[in-house]
Amino acid sequence: MKRGVLPLNALRAFESTARLGQMTLAADELGVTHGAVSRQVRSLEDVLGVALFEGPRNHLTLTPAGRELHPDLTRAFDLIDSAVTRITEPDRQTLDVSCLGTFSMRWLIPRLFDFHDTHPAIEVRLTTDDMPVDFRRQRLDAAVRVGTGPWPGAVVTPLFDEFVGPVLSPKIAPPDAAPGASFTAISGLPRLHTRTRLAAWPDWCASEGAPPGSGEGRTYEHFYFMLEAATAGLGVAIAPEVLVRDDVAAGRLVAPFGFVASGMRYVALSPEGSGGRERPFITWLADRAKAEDALARELAAATGA
Repeated sequence: MKRGVLPLNALRAFESTARLGQMTLAADELGVTHGAVSRQVRSLEDVLGVALFEGPRNHLTLTPAGRELHPDLTRAFDLIDSAVTRITEPDRQTLDVSCLGTFSMRWLIPRLFDFHDTHPAIEVRLTTDDMPVDFRRQRLDAAVRVGTGPWPGAVVTPLFDEFVGPVLSPKIAPPDAAPGASFTAISGLPRLHTRTRLAAWPDWCASEGAPPGSGEGRTYEHFYFMLEAATAGLGVAIAPEVLVRDDVAAGRLVAPFGFVASGMRYVALSPEGSGGRERPFITWLADRAKAEDALARELAAATGA
């Protein structure tokens, strides 16, 4: 088909529906009605002479032709968006970055001034999320996640190997809870938990040969709340070293047993075939992580991990 007769509105309606999975969501994104999207998709199928979706209206799935067309079309529209942004806002870029909430507050945001100093024309717009990333459906330039992978549909840049261990406020730490102490030094203190990692205490106890305990204590909905509770002296929490690094350095928390590898890793993710607009931010993240990781490993060794 010649470029001059391409049905761009219909192609946009199909791309949005394929990426978001529902015509209702596509209509919201495009600012039109559900019926308008449906008509555009049907007209595109008529023009192309192939079916692009199949199944009931409330559960559409892509046909083989639709699956073949969709990724190239998404890349094409992404390139158009990037080109328009470059000429309309030549001195300003906005990166949409999805990040784990506690990592954002306790590590990333306190360090973002450094990125802004070196890249003043790039604005980082953060959203917090810990769900799996789907760059086909989410308008994101980058994401930070923790886990073991795999990370489908993403270019993966490793940041930190995760190390975890018990932390508590020095206000409630017994005198014998010094580096290298026996676990019995704090065994009588309340254990703090978070719903996002209910196995944190059993996993750590199993890895260190510590008594498993009863599991009693306080449970918090979010990781950040649990760490705030630990800082306030309400009990002992199992925490990733990277999330309490600044608190330990400032003396707000102590880690008498050091930190051990959890088997998980923090990674920066970016879309495949993105064009590279996120690379300055990803490179900065990786460089900052590498510099601090060496310090974290020294701390882990010094505290007996």
